[in-house]
Amino acid sequence: MKREIKTTLDGSKTLYINDLNEHYHSHNGAIQEAEHVFIKNGLKNVYDYEINILEMGFGTGLNALVTINEYLKNDKNHVFHYFTFEKYPVNNEEIVELNYAKHFTFENAQEIYQKIHELEWNKTHEILPNFFFTKYNLDFFKIKEINLLAINLVYYDCFGAKVQPDLWEKPLFEIVKSKMKDGGLLTTYSSKGSVRRILKELNFEVTKLEGPKGKREMINAVLKEPS
Repeated sequence: MKREIKTTLDGSKTLYINDLNEHYHSHNGAIQEAEHVFIKNGLKNVYDYEINILEMGFGTGLNALVTINEYLKNDKNHVFHYFTFEKYPVNNEEIVELNYAKHFTFENAQEIYQKIHELEWNKTHEILPNFFFTKYNLDFFKIKEINLLAINLVYYDCFGAKVQPDLWEKPLFEIVKSKMKDGGLLTTYSSKGSVRRILKELNFEVTKLEGPKGKREMINAVLKEPS
């Protein structure tokens, strides 16, 4: 897939796939979207000592970077296990040009951003004290074959349904649910009615929230298995 770099309205960059007419992040701001959806309405709502995150789409590594930033600010008394899947990794030239690290002030941001892209796939690495990072170069549907810790936070950040509709249908949500613990939170930028219905069918308690800049709504869904 041919990709090009584009600058979003908050000054951070994103990738654009010409053939699909699809951006990796909102053109209204890549960083503001990641922080709004996955930190403000995701990580900050999980209070367990051990936080096990499943990210659907490693992509540019931005969601991982905003999570690391939040961990270093507030959560160093927690243990993080971050599992992320990506079928089509970005290349080093793209990583350098995206240059997300310049937007963060924590120590060694550039080194850490580069490191998470260079780490060996399918292997767990302790990238910071008590922050364990595992990335898989696999199709999302292969998640069912991977033994993960019980997930209490899902970053559902797949490409939009208009270009990859199968990623927003019941079979994949069933796989994701099978990896989650009761009370686990799934957060996504999507607010599609069909997605809300599927999640409700799967015993999620679904809430519509204010979306990131440029998007009216997004979804939070908490897994509530019948007792």
